[in-house]
Amino acid sequence: MTSLWTRSLAARFICFTLLSLVLSQAIVFFISWDEHGQSIRKAAKGEILSRCASLARVLEATPQSLQTDILNASNTSSARYWISTDGLKDASEWREEAWERLAQPLPRVSFPGHNAPAEVRPDFTRNTARSSGASSSQWVDLKPEAWPLSRPAKFLYLDDTTGMGLAVQLANGTWLNTAFAKPAQDGFWTSKSTLALGLSALSLSIIAVFAARGIAQPLRRLAVAAEALGRGQEVVPLPETGPDDIRRTAEAFNRMQARLHRFVDDRTKMLAAIGHDLRTPLTSLRLRAEFVRDEDVREKMLSTIAEIQTMTEATLAFAREDATAENTRTLDLSALVQSLCDDLAELGHDVSFSNGQKIGYSCRPDALRRACRNLIENAIRYGERARVTIERGADNIEINVSDDGPGIPDSAREQVFVPFFRIENSRNRETGGVGLGLSIARTIVRHHGGDIVLTNGPKGLHAVISLPAQEAVPPLVSRPITAAAAKDAINDLEPASRGISA
Repeated sequence: MTSLWTRSLAARFICFTLLSLVLSQAIVFFISWDEHGQSIRKAAKGEILSRCASLARVLEATPQSLQTDILNASNTSSARYWISTDGLKDASEWREEAWERLAQPLPRVSFPGHNAPAEVRPDFTRNTARSSGASSSQWVDLKPEAWPLSRPAKFLYLDDTTGMGLAVQLANGTWLNTAFAKPAQDGFWTSKSTLALGLSALSLSIIAVFAARGIAQPLRRLAVAAEALGRGQEVVPLPETGPDDIRRTAEAFNRMQARLHRFVDDRTKMLAAIGHDLRTPLTSLRLRAEFVRDEDVREKMLSTIAEIQTMTEATLAFAREDATAENTRTLDLSALVQSLCDDLAELGHDVSFSNGQKIGYSCRPDALRRACRNLIENAIRYGERARVTIERGADNIEINVSDDGPGIPDSAREQVFVPFFRIENSRNRETGGVGLGLSIARTIVRHHGGDIVLTNGPKGLHAVISLPAQEAVPPLVSRPITAAAAKDAINDLEPASRGISA
């Protein structure tokens, strides 16, 4: 239940809606319950006064021998009528007699040719617990405007609900006594009220689900788009619709995406321009160095120029690949890594791959293949061999590359990812290139939302490429204008590059 509360916006909406429903129903119940009881009591009082007045007229108009049958026929499950000839009793004594008569079963009344009905025994157990306030009440003379007959009548309450008594003196001097009480009314939680509350809760829950989906769907779309953008993908602009808060959030995200794309394009063009501007003076320096007569000086100058040229070409190659907008597609990540290891093994390198389960993953295959290749080649170059495994966890996918080399110092674990940084002092290609391999690998992996971590194992260096487990990503779109323009700008530099290599 706690997990559903923390993860589901619809669950929170439903809980808050049902809580509001219960509170509102409780407030309405406490406000209207007393008014409802007073209304029932008032209606019951009017009913008993009207019945008693009608019965008094009937009794006075009929022979005394028929009065007993008339009284028995007039009795109901909630009212008792009887005549007393010894005057009106005290209120407390009369009240006790009234409850005793109400608790007795209805007498049978027989008519010629009609069978007597079964006894009816009313249930007044809930009325016997009378309050002290009702027990202490005394007879009250009814006002003329409340009593339809001219002769006086006395009234009292039997309890605090619907119980009441009435005594009317007839023309012959006897008293017509009336005791009226209904079983206590049912509580609020009746079958009807429970059904009504359940239907209301169900209706509000359905409405809350649709309301939550209307809010959660744009937020979910924004989260997926932000994750895809963080992996270097370009997503279609979010629809700028809905309430103002959601629409402004979508507009801000679309503006941020456009600004990031402009920044990447400007950086790519800047790298291409730097590479182009460096080629011309390098060509001039190479030509001038050829005319140096001292052979040792000339070789050192040419070596330095070649090193600068190598770094420039590596930077330009990195810019060229960054400018190429590779589409993201889903493939078997285990098959991609295994094919890379098989290719390197065929070239004579000591590379082993432990077969893993099939893992479908959405990525830029060429870029991710290059990142894995850089790590595996580093393991071969500095650690003699590479052992590659791939594992899938609950939240991420790990590609592990281990070697048997000396490892790296703890102080250099982050420095090795800095462009052109190398642990050894030499810049000779034979000892490891120009120092862009790990930097490029980490950049590619971070564009996919992951990271690379280096640790020293018991035998050598242990490199881990950690990629996040993916949800469904929105469709990709290409940038034919900016990417093509950057790629063309770099391709225009190829003649100068060929001139240097020559």
